[in-house]
Amino acid sequence: MPDPVASWPTGRLLSVAARLVEHSWQEFLATRGLTHAGLIALHLLLDGPRTQRALAHGAKVTDQTMSRTVERLHRAGFVERGTDPSDRRRMLVTLTDAGRVVHADALRAEREAPEVLGAVRDYEAFRLQLVELVTTLGIDRAVRPER
Repeated sequence: MPDPVASWPTGRLLSVAARLVEHSWQEFLATRGLTHAGLIALHLLLDGPRTQRALAHGAKVTDQTMSRTVERLHRAGFVERGTDPSDRRRMLVTLTDAGRVVHADALRAEREAPEVLGAVRDYEAFRLQLVELVTTLGIDRAVRPER
């Protein structure tokens, strides 16, 4: 008989929980035409238009990865692309109303939808603990740009 989950070491619990949440989150986002990278880009665009390069930097991904992400978001109607008036060689990405709606829906689901985080009873306390864990262990190790 396998060990019950309650007897697992904390590291194993964190690892398995992370994979399960990542899977459920990806499924949830996919039903809305989003990816995790796309949601990050939408989040970064809430403050206003950005260049693709600024988005890539903010999301800690390569320019090429962000280019593909912006293309998918554009096809879904979540962003608009245009020329940067201050430098016509650069592309400026702007959030659409549909992008704002899908972003808000994702944030709501993150806090409330049982299919996303499952059994988290106190979302805010859980989130604060995760922030503390990530910042204590080193955010730089957790979010290196993709190569």
